[in-house]
Amino acid sequence: MSSQISDYPIQPIPFTQAQVADSFWQPRIHTAATVTVPYDFQQCEDTGRIANFDKAAGKLPGAHEGIFYNDSDVFKVVEGAAYALQVAPDDGLEEYVDSLIAKFAAAQEADGYLYTARSIDPANAPEPCGPDRWSNLRVNHELYNVGHMYEAAVAWYEATGKRDFLEVALKNADLIDSVFGEGKLRDVPGHQQIELGLARLYRCTGDAKYLRLAKFFLDERGKTNDRELHGLYCQDHLPVTQQREAVGHAVRAGYQYAAMADIAALCQDADYAAAVLALWDDVVGKKMSLTGGVGARHEGEAFGDAYELPSLTAYNETCAAQASIYWNQRLFLLTGESKYMDVLERTLYNGFLSGVGMDGRSFFYVNPLACDGEYRFNREAHMTRRPWYGTACCPTNVVRLLPALAGYVYARRDDQLYVNLYAEGSARVQLAGGEIGILQRSQYPWDGAIAIEISVEEPTDFALKLRIPGYALGQPVPSDLYTSLDSDAAAAKLIVAGEEAPLEMGLGYATIARRWQGKTRITLRLPMTVRRVIAHEAVEVLRGQVALERGPLVYALESADNPGRLLELALADDSPVHAEHRPDLLGGITTLRGRALGADGQPVDFTAIPYYAWGHRGDGQMTTWLKLV
Repeated sequence: MSSQISDYPIQPIPFTQAQVADSFWQPRIHTAATVTVPYDFQQCEDTGRIANFDKAAGKLPGAHEGIFYNDSDVFKVVEGAAYALQVAPDDGLEEYVDSLIAKFAAAQEADGYLYTARSIDPANAPEPCGPDRWSNLRVNHELYNVGHMYEAAVAWYEATGKRDFLEVALKNADLIDSVFGEGKLRDVPGHQQIELGLARLYRCTGDAKYLRLAKFFLDERGKTNDRELHGLYCQDHLPVTQQREAVGHAVRAGYQYAAMADIAALCQDADYAAAVLALWDDVVGKKMSLTGGVGARHEGEAFGDAYELPSLTAYNETCAAQASIYWNQRLFLLTGESKYMDVLERTLYNGFLSGVGMDGRSFFYVNPLACDGEYRFNREAHMTRRPWYGTACCPTNVVRLLPALAGYVYARRDDQLYVNLYAEGSARVQLAGGEIGILQRSQYPWDGAIAIEISVEEPTDFALKLRIPGYALGQPVPSDLYTSLDSDAAAAKLIVAGEEAPLEMGLGYATIARRWQGKTRITLRLPMTVRRVIAHEAVEVLRGQVALERGPLVYALESADNPGRLLELALADDSPVHAEHRPDLLGGITTLRGRALGADGQPVDFTAIPYYAWGHRGDGQMTTWLKLV
């Protein structure tokens, strides 16, 4: 590895310096912080996940309870709790997490090892753990678990200033650094995650050995250094810098690709950058559902072949959508191109948000684009919105993202301020020329009118860069995978200080470069027309079908609004569809109303709701795609 350690050229504005106060995201953020975090902790208590740490410390009798990767769920909820304290301070929650951290420290072995599935009874550890430490890395999540611990420990330190959990994490990372590396044990985890955690430890401590270890685990993938490769499922089939096609388990892949972006930026590694950008092209050009979901196959929770994008049988795990969000944000920070934020926004509003119920206590593990009322509900139990899962990665993952969502809205680079997402709220941003205040007012995603106020104490020169979403330019996604049939969609408009201004575009951003004084008001109007979208001809199962979108939202028809066989409905290409806001429905949504043709060819009125909102009104049919006639 080069001795030069750099950073991303663009930096996100921390969520602690930005606030989201809109009617769409703020209730979700508040629910995640005040409902989902304590709910997840209670589930971890009830299922023995937390008791396992007391057992490992010798404070409780009994065998390990649950699955060998259950430690990770507890760590993820702690990370979410760290973010939750920033948006909803809670002394009781902080005290509870402090008590958990004491349990983690007590369960940690003297040399730093922490893996309750083995420590409770090393001679009788669950079979997937392997007979000895590090002996079954393809399966056992031994390194995956602690990768989540590192992220949680850094988050807790940054939220509270307390180092006790960070010291547990550093002691463990130091142990792993002493075991793995060139001239030491050369193996890789079957489930990537430790790489992200190690990079975060490096950013927190400045100790380059953690970054070197993260890069080691990535560099070793696809190389037979006295070991057997773990294969395509684990993205361990080729060296990562030679990988150009997204294969295998979609969550593992997403974490790997996010970590590769970290190495590309922090180590200024051009080979890593070339590989991770090519992998993104493969996913966005051939393997991404309209909702941003990834992972077509139930078998292996995996990517399929190019253009294998089923609706009814799509897997699209919630965790995979979240991993995609992490990956796309990093690629934006690396390149400054809006197309990565376009994919992030599509995934955030659709493929991710569908995974957590509005109550904060019900979850989808799988997010297909259609449901016939038979296939879905006759498959595994994790295919319906449920209060919990035996493998609880999705319920415990969403609390890591939602409370920190404000950190995705803005970013900065020298004398440039990026606005990446539109949500009412505010931020204070330090640029090269001084501190900038920014205030957003909007009803996005229901309304495309966004009012922005920039305030400065002293006259300041900088460039404000407003992302113009691809949908506003007639391009649903930054590839030819999906195409809008509405080429005459209204254009975005920009008004600066009361005067209409041209959209001076670059890399997907409208740039306003000027000397700013006092307060300046800007209005951005994004088109909120209903758009009809079709898939690439190579997506065989979607030929002759059409989907509806408005703004960043993909729409779906659900049985609760549309009796009959939804999957048989057809939409004429000239049939009008109009938007109608329903403040009384599903927390307040904008619906789409129109007329389709039933199986008998007779017209039938239909109502479509945002895809993320489906599954809240009982079981039934659902579809995002209609036949096109």
